[in-house]
Amino acid sequence: MSVTSEAYRDALRHFPSGVTIVTIKAGEHQHGLTVSAFASVSPDPPLICVMIDHRHSAYDLLETEGAVFAVNILAEGQEELSNRFAWVKTEDRFAEGSWTTAATGAPVLEDALAWLDCTIYTRHRAGTHTIYVGEVQAAQSPHPDDQPLVYWNRGYRRLVEGAPPDG
Repeated sequence: MSVTSEAYRDALRHFPSGVTIVTIKAGEHQHGLTVSAFASVSPDPPLICVMIDHRHSAYDLLETEGAVFAVNILAEGQEELSNRFAWVKTEDRFAEGSWTTAATGAPVLEDALAWLDCTIYTRHRAGTHTIYVGEVQAAQSPHPDDQPLVYWNRGYRRLVEGAPPDG
């Protein structure tokens, strides 16, 4: 028995996630895209993973020898930047935001909630995507007290502090 793609996506839209911009440097090329498929893997060595669709141009860049990437964790209020890296096709996506580089040379967002700069540790093909495990070479939390940008049920959301859930 197999679930339809629509049912699969409908179920997953109910899982809230943080929003990141994954930036890539491959040779002289740089690219970035909005990604919610991001997770911690291991603290020793420090490993994270991102999942990239094979149809996306980021996939070809990440398959390039020597490619590196950074995960920029977005803060509340950075919705426009998230949308820019999700939807802008013809303009330079990096024309907005304050960008610099860290240890690997991949672009990092100076005013991100946090960022992790990575070399590729391993790759694993999984259906329509490849799981890229990155070894973190540098990390910083420029705004540790800000709230994260959250995506749930097909829209951006805000965390609200308050009473604990009933229980």
